[in-house]
Amino acid sequence: MSLMNKDIKKIAIVRLSALGDIVNSAVAVQFIKQNYPHATLTWIVEDAFGDILKSVKGIDTIHRVNLKKFKREKSFALLKEEYKQLKAVADFDIIIDMQGLIKSAIVARILGKNTHGFDKSSTRESLSALFYKTTSHIDYAANVIERNTKVVADALAIEINKTMVQNKAPIFTIEKNFELRSDAKNIAFVIGASWESKKYPKEKFAELCTALQEQCYIIWGNEQEYEEAKWICDNSEFASLAPKLTLSELVSFLSHMDLVIGGDTGPTHIAWAQNIASITLLGPTTSRMIGESETNIAIKSPSNVNIYKINKNDFSISQIETETILQKAKELLC
Repeated sequence: MSLMNKDIKKIAIVRLSALGDIVNSAVAVQFIKQNYPHATLTWIVEDAFGDILKSVKGIDTIHRVNLKKFKREKSFALLKEEYKQLKAVADFDIIIDMQGLIKSAIVARILGKNTHGFDKSSTRESLSALFYKTTSHIDYAANVIERNTKVVADALAIEINKTMVQNKAPIFTIEKNFELRSDAKNIAFVIGASWESKKYPKEKFAELCTALQEQCYIIWGNEQEYEEAKWICDNSEFASLAPKLTLSELVSFLSHMDLVIGGDTGPTHIAWAQNIASITLLGPTTSRMIGESETNIAIKSPSNVNIYKINKNDFSISQIETETILQKAKELLC
């Protein structure tokens, strides 16, 4: 690192998307602030995910970009405006790209010259390394939490080890209280995901609700998930529809749970972030994608996963038996 620690006053993090990846990256914030308490921290993020960062302790400024809109509309005027807005805030001592894609690397480079990211052998898009002044090396197959903390620790010359991560403070502030039942365990079921193949079948979720015989809240985020959530509630007397929630409300709601069960998706990762017990059900992805601990566990389907070429048509998550989940849930709820 070219700058001495004392010279770092303004830090930028580039992690544009997606929700789960942002959650798993935000763990680094508390360690940055512990070592650089007087530095300001700005996070560059896609507009759609910016709200989740409002609840992260330690982020001073959230700068939103809308590269997805540019990609969709292919408008040069939009691209020019995004560039202009990035240059307007480009006043940082160091910029850390936690994403490792060409687009995030370009964003980082627009923000300044003192950029840090993954080297060419540590990311899927090796050309991204051309935009960094300094780099970190870590196996692409390594756990994402280890990758996230490694790139930040190297950039700022600080230590973030596994024990520190295991003993982390909750990442998000709780901004809303929910009155929940006190005569039963409160369990959230995360039924949605960005890919259909990451979703556990609604029939098995209903079966699991009935087997648990606790208060099961079904989380939903769009119309399709709402209909599936209603179906589960209609087919299990122990299932209740969760209220419609904003991202910050979702964080608060999940923080009240005794257990969260769901696929490899943002809301399930929030449980880990908040030190809430969780079971992540995996089909086309592996436990590399989650923060594992004694109370945050994964159950993987029988399929073999090539992390360098993910098969989005791997629906093997449906092969996970509800009895397997039930046993793990009972252990975590003891």
